[in-house]
Amino acid sequence: MKEILISANSSENVIDQFKDKIGGEISEDWGETVLTVNNNIARGSIRMIHFDFGIHLLIQKMTYFEDVIFKVDPSDYNPLRFIYCLKGEFLHKFGIHKEEKLVEQFQSLIFSNKSEGVNYLHYKKDVEVESNIIQIERKEFLQKKTAKLSSLNKQLKEIFTDTNHENRFVHHGMLNLKMADFVEELHETKTKNMTRILKMEAKVYEIISMHIQEYSKQTKGVPLPTSLVKSELKKVRELGEKIKASPSVDYNLEDLSAESGLSQAKLQDGFKFLHTKTVTEYIRHVRLESARHLLRTTDLNISQVVYTIGFTSRSYFSKIFKEKYGVTPNQFKKQIVPKVMVA
Repeated sequence: MKEILISANSSENVIDQFKDKIGGEISEDWGETVLTVNNNIARGSIRMIHFDFGIHLLIQKMTYFEDVIFKVDPSDYNPLRFIYCLKGEFLHKFGIHKEEKLVEQFQSLIFSNKSEGVNYLHYKKDVEVESNIIQIERKEFLQKKTAKLSSLNKQLKEIFTDTNHENRFVHHGMLNLKMADFVEELHETKTKNMTRILKMEAKVYEIISMHIQEYSKQTKGVPLPTSLVKSELKKVRELGEKIKASPSVDYNLEDLSAESGLSQAKLQDGFKFLHTKTVTEYIRHVRLESARHLLRTTDLNISQVVYTIGFTSRSYFSKIFKEKYGVTPNQFKKQIVPKVMVA
């Protein structure tokens, strides 16, 4: 087992600290710093992006080849951290504790430590981990005029305003598959330069909001649906991802139930919990979103789009498209500004 001390005194220093400890090469582009590692310690990447008002995003996609514990010394740089585990698992504890607590796939972790405290993040050998870490430097964040904390409960408000780092706080979230979609969209942002940073910043604030909502629900005792266990909810999410990837397939509830091994009632409960839609409503939603994307980005005509996404009736497609978006497919197509060809 390798124990690595990280004693960064600023957000800018974090990637340099990682490079010093685990090696790799650093590249930079438009405020995004990337450490790429491929050696006998680890393989993968760590991305750091800085936004205004003390918000920093760290995306880790890494496999360590032996158990690695990062011993993080808060020093003067002691942010409030919101972590979501998209893939794999890791363990966390404060230095004053003996027991580590496991953070599994699709679970969240919120924590901040006292100035003199130490944080331990433990990554297991050969486990591929993809995590989304949002770090908030509280003194800088509170200068943001829109940082209204009145809607937070007492404990979270105290944590956000603890600019002298006098308190210790940790919240281990339950399974949260809804957040996975937002985190994946953030990690897969395709645009470049300023547009990319602006899109990612907006998504970061959405994810912070979801962390806060999840914390509030859990402290109020809002449970997961009682009809499904964690593994079953994960199967429901996998089905949702399959439908998004191939919307034109002729899905039906009976076949999806047989494929997943879940009853039709459990499938409906799972889709309502994860997507606030029945299975049929979700399939229709995915197809309409796919149709809108095709109308915006391709030269396909309406009939071609209809059949590409799995509908058989153009009139039915036009009807539900207008119900969802307020315009017909033809009207939507006409609203799209033609691309300007640059010589």
